[in-house]
This record gives sequence, structure tokens and C-alpha cells, in this order.
Amino acid sequence: MMNKIKTLVVAFLLISISSFAQTGNQPIKIGYTNVEYILLQLPESRQIESELKTHSTQLENQLKTKYSEYETKLAALEKGGPTMDKVVRDDKERELMNMQNSIQEFQRNAQASLQQKEKSLVDPVINKIDQAIKDVAKENGYTWVISNQALLSGPEDGDISPLVLKKLGVDPSKVTEQAAPAATNPASTTTTPAKAPVKTTPAKKK
Repeated sequence: MMNKIKTLVVAFLLISISSFAQTGNQPIKIGYTNVEYILLQLPESRQIESELKTHSTQLENQLKTKYSEYETKLAALEKGGPTMDKVVRDDKERELMNMQNSIQEFQRNAQASLQQKEKSLVDPVINKIDQAIKDVAKENGYTWVISNQALLSGPEDGDISPLVLKKLGVDPSKVTEQAAPAATNPASTTTTPAKAPVKTTPAKKK
């Protein structure tokens, strides 16, 4: 899930260079931080991960149920198809084709649903971080704040991450250097079922 969050943060990072109005001969003071790092230190990141995992599991279970029903009916047609009346067999083949189309549509909708769920959970936290960065910059006289991912070199005291964390209610002395452990990517588990049908078309007519 955290890899997915990183994708959503990228757009923010691209515009995370914040400028602040200068007055008179105010000297330029540049700070830097890492939005992704800050996000992963917040308690909200665990909540986001938990909710996405729950949502992903629900979608995955629904998809498995659809596949199981499809496989059962496909096996029944392959076994009894040769002795079925043509009208009955044709009807069951159409039913299988419709089920197959339904599964493919569900996969597409599940992916979109998961992405929308993720965006709805992450966006408010990103906005909160953005505001905290602006507040810290203003309170401490920073004229510019840039992402440290674009920083090649800089003074250690230019890192405003601890100040931003404090502003967000997190004790910087209690955070770890490493980001929160990555969770299973819900998108992959949702769109790739544990077992796909061996065959994608019903038994041939005889």
C-alpha cells in the first residue's frame, strides 16, 4: 500500500517548492523536507493502510467468488455439453460469456474503486502536511522550502522535518529513520485473483 501512497505523493512533491513573500532586504533562507517521510510518521498512515487493506480484501473475495462460480459452470458445460440439447447448450455458452465479461468489468471497476478510496484517504493528510510546512516556514523565516529529494547538498539545520512533525503533533525524537513497513499492494491482489480460469471459452459445440 505504501508504494501506492508514494505515487500519490509524487504530484505533491512536484509542486512542494513553496515560496514565501519577502519584505525589504530580507535574506533568502532555504529549508527542505520530505513529504513522504512525514506522511509515514503520522498515525494516519497506519489507518490509511488498514482501511485500504480491508477494502482490497473485500474486492478480492468478491472476485474469487465470481471466478469460482464461472469455473463451476464451465466444468459442468464441458462435462455435459455433448449430450445437451443444442438450445440449452447455446444458452449456457452465452451465460458463460456474459459471466466472463462481468468478471473483466469487475476487475476494472475494482481497480478504479481502490484508487478512488486511496485518494480520498490520502489527499486530506497531504493537505494537512502542506499547511504545516507553510506554517513552519512562515514562523521560522524560511523564504523557500524544497523537497529534499531534489537536494544535492545542504546544511543539516536546513531540514525542517522535525519542526513540521511537531506542528503535526508528532514527537520527532520518537520517530524512526525508516519508513513504515510496506504492506501488500492491494491493487495487485484485487486485480490478480489467486486462480484464473484455465479456459476462457466454453466447450465447443458438437
